[in-house]
Amino acid sequence: MAQTVTPILSVHPTRGLVDEKFKVALENLPPRFPVTLHSLHRSEDKDYWEAFGYYVSDDRGRVTVSEDVSLGGTYTGAEPMGLLWSMRPVPGSRTGLRLRKMDVRSPMVVLISVYKGHVFEGFREQPPMASAVTERWYMAPGVQRIDIREGAVRGTIFIPPGPGPFPGVLDMWGGGGGLVEYRSALLASHGFVSMALDYMSFETFKTHDECLSYFEKVLSIIQQHPQVIKDRVGICGLSLGATVTLTMAAYCKSISPRCCVSVSGSHVFPYGVSLAEVFQFKEMDMGKARLDEQKRVIWHDMILPIPTDPQRKVAMGRIKCPLLVVNGDDDQNWATVESAEDMAKMMRAAGNDHLLTTLTYHDAGHLIEPPYIPHFRASNFIIQHSKQKVVMLWGGQTKPHSDAQEDSWEKILAFLRQHLYPCPSSSLPQAKL
Repeated sequence: MAQTVTPILSVHPTRGLVDEKFKVALENLPPRFPVTLHSLHRSEDKDYWEAFGYYVSDDRGRVTVSEDVSLGGTYTGAEPMGLLWSMRPVPGSRTGLRLRKMDVRSPMVVLISVYKGHVFEGFREQPPMASAVTERWYMAPGVQRIDIREGAVRGTIFIPPGPGPFPGVLDMWGGGGGLVEYRSALLASHGFVSMALDYMSFETFKTHDECLSYFEKVLSIIQQHPQVIKDRVGICGLSLGATVTLTMAAYCKSISPRCCVSVSGSHVFPYGVSLAEVFQFKEMDMGKARLDEQKRVIWHDMILPIPTDPQRKVAMGRIKCPLLVVNGDDDQNWATVESAEDMAKMMRAAGNDHLLTTLTYHDAGHLIEPPYIPHFRASNFIIQHSKQKVVMLWGGQTKPHSDAQEDSWEKILAFLRQHLYPCPSSSLPQAKL
């Protein structure tokens, strides 16, 4: 009579922050028994995402994902978080998907299951041997979320738990527009009052001075919040948000950031123009855009060669605060590596290059996000100024890009703590759930 195999599957923690590692383990298997560990998530858009790895139990009938090697699947090797970062849409899904958490007040729920043998399809059509659920949160318990509507300013402030006051961070995303909150919620979970900003309202920015006035007002909103240490406000931006970050650091007069983080951005931004006018310049450069063999849009060459005319670039010599620049060398969306090299050259010439730290990750693409968010080499995108729907090529290879996200996030948090917290070693709240 065949022996019934009843494995014990555990996932710890069952509730955790999205950047917190979990431990997945199996017990009570026969020795040298092949199994597939599978993760499944249903997104807010009702799409299903999955990842899976092939394992063989040890002589005691155990599998420990953080130590044992996956022999195949969507990831290979000893990868504690492979069941998250290697997620991809299930077969038959819509094309060009990107997994993003829009409602940070609810968790990302992931179902972890174990199947007999090494399986590559039909997971939802067969019963698993065992399953467990884990919740991944951007907001730690006690984090407050507050809508901000002051004149033209539209955003969300996240406040850490505890008495405060805390350092502040202005958080800006790229040219896709909209209010993107998940990185801000996670920053608040790590002890920073963070404001996610929807700044892509072209009608607001008629002139360069109006742009600067708008962003100075945003910084003052953060600075004047009673839970914020007034002289310890930084800025973090990705893509176009990084370009705006550099512009603010160089030209804002009434209020200056304490430090800045630029992720996948460029300093190529004509002086004295508004954001709306920048998009007009971009339209003129569209002749340099190209398509790959799959008709995916590549913008990398649009700002190349990097201009020599200083009027076409942010005056990097004017930046007086520490600056962390994070890029991937397979960025197909923007010439970020070439930009970083020129930024460093400009800062050396001005004598402020001691403020610059540059991280360049091999085979990472444009969308360098918090850890364990799945890598997207390409995804659907709406070009804001033309409303054209395209598939944008971001670049990157899954494993190195995911490693870059994990490493850069740790370094971004350390950078912000170093320059924003008065006593980094003793003042940090605990963020784990």
